[in-house]
Amino acid sequence: MLKSAAAAFALALGIAGPALAADPVPFTKQAFAEAQSAGKPILVEVTAPWCPTCAKQRPILADLEKTPDFGDLAVFDVDYDSQKDVLKAFKVQKQSTLLVFRGADEKGRATGITDPAAIKDLLSKVKPAA
Repeated sequence: MLKSAAAAFALALGIAGPALAADPVPFTKQAFAEAQSAGKPILVEVTAPWCPTCAKQRPILADLEKTPDFGDLAVFDVDYDSQKDVLKAFKVQKQSTLLVFRGADEKGRATGITDPAAIKDLLSKVKPAA
């Protein structure tokens, strides 16, 4: 019990170690531009809390993002309901849309996919060459 309380306290203070690079963060133009400038592989997830397809995608993406193949992926979450300007900029019309970029170049997109193999194939478009 004491260990878990200490771990929770350390986590709350942000001293438990860095988060995985693939942990989704809310989309901001600045953070996205920085990831593009760094030439990082990027996933943009367009989600809505009420979307059943998004709910199916979430655990698949979380599992893939934690693998060594995708550990350096910068993941941005775009809220479908409140970030209409971002949707317009990306020409996205539906929630559950996934976009992948390598730096400034869009390498692929898909809407409504929930098959783990199809999602992995999409993410693989920005995986560094072995």
